[in-house]
Amino acid sequence: MRRALPIFVVLAGLLVAIAVVNPYFLEPPAFLAFVKRAAPLVILAAGQYFVIVSGEFDLSVGSLVTAEVVIAARLIDGSAEATWPVLALLIVIGPLTGLVNGIVTTLLRVPSFITTLGMLLILSGAVFLWTGGAPRGALSPEFRELGRGSLGPVPWSVLILVAVAAAAIWAMRASFGHTLIAAGDNDRAAALSGVRVARVRTAAFMISGLSAAVAAILLGGFAGVSAQVGQGLEFQAITAVVLGGVALGGGRGSVVAAMAGAFTLEALFTLLNLYGISGALEPAVQGVIIIAAVALGAVNLPRRKAAAVS
Repeated sequence: MRRALPIFVVLAGLLVAIAVVNPYFLEPPAFLAFVKRAAPLVILAAGQYFVIVSGEFDLSVGSLVTAEVVIAARLIDGSAEATWPVLALLIVIGPLTGLVNGIVTTLLRVPSFITTLGMLLILSGAVFLWTGGAPRGALSPEFRELGRGSLGPVPWSVLILVAVAAAAIWAMRASFGHTLIAAGDNDRAAALSGVRVARVRTAAFMISGLSAAVAAILLGGFAGVSAQVGQGLEFQAITAVVLGGVALGGGRGSVVAAMAGAFTLEALFTLLNLYGISGALEPAVQGVIIIAAVALGAVNLPRRKAAAVS
């Protein structure tokens, strides 16, 4: 956790900066509203972490979020009775998409960058073909309650985020997490030691797909139906993970730090918004973060190897 300390320091600094501009920010209602807004990205970052730490990428999660919201609106069409069956369907679609990504990547040996980029294009094209660019149908009030409602003073999004975070931490502390990191660090050595690398990496893709499904449910409930609801989320999730100090090559990093990276990114965007800086700058900020994180990792890696040899 020592390596994850810098991201928590940065996050704390950003939260203090926001509180200076907006003194009401740290009051419980305002702070819970911030966590509520950040919850979908934090959940996506947790799912992306599993894929990246195993040595792969998942560029399909943003288009998967959009597809799931559009599918939900079309199938529910305002009907309360259809809400729970459709929610169950969304939870199934996410891991199934991840399963396809995992099989193509591990069994057909197509690089995950290409596999998930292809899935992104397939899902985006399917959504456009199905909707003609204008989503049809409507989400029911029961569906939207998950993204907008609360249990007492605590939003459902926050409760779901806590459950996802607890599950992610438990998974990484279990044997699955150790084998996942081993596969990302050195897949040949992991295979020789008995790790079923293909199975572990496919499971990581399925977890990423599941996280996209949960994020889609929260985003659909919070923001409603849009053909652009998930646009760019894949890059935000990757930015959050590398901001949390997770190595893009796999094998190193903490899921807690990855989620903290997502909170940091949301806090940074909130601060920029408070200062009236255009949201169009956000992609540029993400690009700078990714380049800086990869460059820093490239500089530090030879030092770590030299220290290990000595």
